Amino acid sequence: MSADDPIEPWSIDVLTLFPHWLQWLDEVRPIRNATELGLLALRALDLREHSPLKHRQVDDTPYGGGAGMVLRIDAVVAAMEGHYAQPVEDTRAGRRVVVLTPAGRTFDDAMAIRWAQERRPTTILCGRYEGFDYRVHEHVATEEVSIGPYVLSGGEVAAMTMIDAVARKLPGALGNEESLSDETFSDALDGGAEYPHYTRPADFRGWGVPEILSSGHHAEIQKWRLEQSRARTERNAASPEASADATTS
Repeated sequence: MSADDPIEPWSIDVLTLFPHWLQWLDEVRPIRNATELGLLALRALDLREHSPLKHRQVDDTPYGGGAGMVLRIDAVVAAMEGHYAQPVEDTRAGRRVVVLTPAGRTFDDAMAIRWAQERRPTTILCGRYEGFDYRVHEHVATEEVSIGPYVLSGGEVAAMTMIDAVARKLPGALGNEESLSDETFSDALDGGAEYPHYTRPADFRGWGVPEILSSGHHAEIQKWRLEQSRARTERNAASPEASADATTS
């Protein structure tokens, strides 16, 4: 392949009970930019469409008893094989298949960067109810991922969060590549929090803007921003609840 050859769009599919929920992604500018540039191809796949059960059922009561319903292994495999027109083992070998679960590895900025660099075709499985029959984790998914230590009603919000985070890492998605260089978790800030930003008016109800920002001394401004980044990072690490009440000098 030469440098002039077109780049294949990065395929990201979301397998969900609610495909229409993913329409929000069409409105997000970084994701829309990446799609229009041909860098990204998004699809929402209906988990019920290929169900082998009556009335397109996909869930059942758990073995051993307990509250709630569990998404069936046969329904998930039927959906995967129906949408990809090949055995699930072949899809698993050629794609990253992510099952979303609070027990999974935490999705972070480093993972978003790695995924955007690898651009490996990806399928995200969105759970609902009590989650998936664990055989989905064992025999369908290639990895388990969580967006944080809490439980959501389903995986759709988590999937959209991850797609937003990775799409903005693609070249051209943000319009201005410098937007990535000084944001939270960037190397320029040593992986810390982004510094505060201010704009007009310079004074509002007695709440002013730090004078250094209108001084015109770019080296001093950069020094101030790095100091603020470090201070903000330290505050958040020491007491996340208190950080919202902290003021900058």
